[in-house]
Amino acid sequence: MNVFYFYLFILAHPYLAMWWKSFEQADRKSWEALIPIYNYYVAFKIGSRKPFWCLLLVFPGVHLVMWATANVSYIRRFGYFTFVDTLQGIFFPYIIMFKIAQSKDKMLPETNWANSAELGRREWGDHLILFLCLPFIGHAIALGIAAVTRAEPGKKTKTKEWGDALLFALVAASIIRTYVFEPFQIPTGSMEKTLLVGDFLFVNKLAYGPKVPVTPISYPLVHNTVPWVNVKSYVGLETSDYTRLPGFTEVNRYDVVVFNYPSGDTAIYDPRMPMGLMGHDYHGYVLSESYYLFRNDPEVQRKTNKIYAFYSDSVATSNQALPDSLQMDANQTQELIFRLTSSRRDKMYVPNIDSWKSKARKFIAGGQTHLDYGKDSPQADHELIEHYGIIPRPVDKRENYIKRCVGIPGDFIEVKNSVLYVNDKKAPIFEFSNLEYIVDNVEFNANFMEEIGMELDRRDYQKRQLPDNKFNYHMHATKNQLAQIKAKYPEAKVEVYLEPKPSSAPNYVLSYSDLVNNTRMYPKDLYVENTRTNFSRFQIPKKGLKIELTVSNLAWYRRVITAYEGHSLVVKKDGTVMIDGKKATSYTFAMNYYWMMGDNRYNSVDSRVWGFVPEDHIVGKASMVWFSKNPYGGVRWDRLFTGIK
Repeated sequence: MNVFYFYLFILAHPYLAMWWKSFEQADRKSWEALIPIYNYYVAFKIGSRKPFWCLLLVFPGVHLVMWATANVSYIRRFGYFTFVDTLQGIFFPYIIMFKIAQSKDKMLPETNWANSAELGRREWGDHLILFLCLPFIGHAIALGIAAVTRAEPGKKTKTKEWGDALLFALVAASIIRTYVFEPFQIPTGSMEKTLLVGDFLFVNKLAYGPKVPVTPISYPLVHNTVPWVNVKSYVGLETSDYTRLPGFTEVNRYDVVVFNYPSGDTAIYDPRMPMGLMGHDYHGYVLSESYYLFRNDPEVQRKTNKIYAFYSDSVATSNQALPDSLQMDANQTQELIFRLTSSRRDKMYVPNIDSWKSKARKFIAGGQTHLDYGKDSPQADHELIEHYGIIPRPVDKRENYIKRCVGIPGDFIEVKNSVLYVNDKKAPIFEFSNLEYIVDNVEFNANFMEEIGMELDRRDYQKRQLPDNKFNYHMHATKNQLAQIKAKYPEAKVEVYLEPKPSSAPNYVLSYSDLVNNTRMYPKDLYVENTRTNFSRFQIPKKGLKIELTVSNLAWYRRVITAYEGHSLVVKKDGTVMIDGKKATSYTFAMNYYWMMGDNRYNSVDSRVWGFVPEDHIVGKASMVWFSKNPYGGVRWDRLFTGIK
């Protein structure tokens, strides 16, 4: 139900509760109950002597909490303190409100905390409020303090005192977390070395304007899962449309941005993840699972074995017919047989990919999935695990991710040989951005590498063994670290690592295995060939931008049109595009979109994998590291209270 109806209910509540009658019993004028908003000001003044708490009703996310607070404090002034009374005041106060209005009894004086009879009447109601504020932990704190301190006559009980304190703290913290700033911890190394695993950040939500919660009814101070019990922290009873309050600026190119994970609209509850955390690319899982099911289908394996036998005989015969100088060795022969077999096998998969994806969705929905999705991994690595099922995630409850915004609406993006181009110009390389390099002809000194910030624990560099007792290094270095290494080791041969492509020859025809491999990267289309280090040129959607729909660009924008902007899209066999059941030759985007990439370009799952980030997914701007803990022990004191560039 839309949040609009809940606010209508809040406005109608004083009339349903007959406040115009009970206000007179509290020595107020009956007409005060008839003026919207002001009636809540008076009710809070009667119940809790905090009239300005009525302003908190404005904020989605705490409005229902404050509504319940107004009711409970109000009915208590008329003697309704018990556990059941309090429960009714929170969830359905109208029976008690009717009794108050009909009784004509005057409002009672405030609780006499020195009177044991009055304390006894309200004891269990106060326990209920404390429990709802902070289950178990609140009581542990209150009762623990009560055990080591002396109760002072005439003072509130510890249960009441801590219930009030926690209620105010949770409401205030929820408003700040939702509308001002939110703490965020760096979980992965995708932004190394700009941001490190173990960094704790403040995310400034005022920068781009705070989002009004899409699912306002949520347990405070947690994102989408209640810790330790692995249950959803929100309910979909109340929802709102995307609304962003005014901010100080727009998302600028090269800002470090926190956003809701775009591919997190569907999530798998994974028991291996802490507290049920879900950051998985479900749509990528479907593709990988479909390929796994295909490869392990008994009929496919039978045919694959026949294909392998055919190519083994053919390659062996052809190889033996060659002169000795041209013959392949055993490794080369086996590699060729494997490549030919894989491509011929994948020819059975490509035309039927939609069917296998459908089987994968059903398999995953059944509560099972495979642990390792690498298509070339040994079959033994594909451990079958049980999971907790599939759930849809509303936008504001998808996992929070952090990357650098390298492209804003309307920009053209391209990656050529690991160099990022924005609008056909080289993008700046930031101080702590790093690329992967292959270094030959050198033996690194571990002490020197540590001095320049290259850590083995973080796998900043690794020694790789090569044939003939040779070796090289693969390292992830910033431009400054690279300059220091070149100065220290002038004999070193350094080149940027580039992911292999099938072929750069203009007339090369992609094999079926190449087509399957293309689904690893956005737009996850068989016929769009992208890698982390070479990415085709495309335009980022912009609100109001109109594009002509073609076979070549439909793959890039299909998810935008369907998942983010809510249209149905069907492509008929004759190539006709149908949007919402109508023929379409063009499309106009309704939202702005962004392109996000990690500063650790070779170890980042970012827009190159899951595509565009819609404007309604933007959470805020990463502004400051306020604490940093090294996962291997100790505090990084030099990073405390540092800005983010």
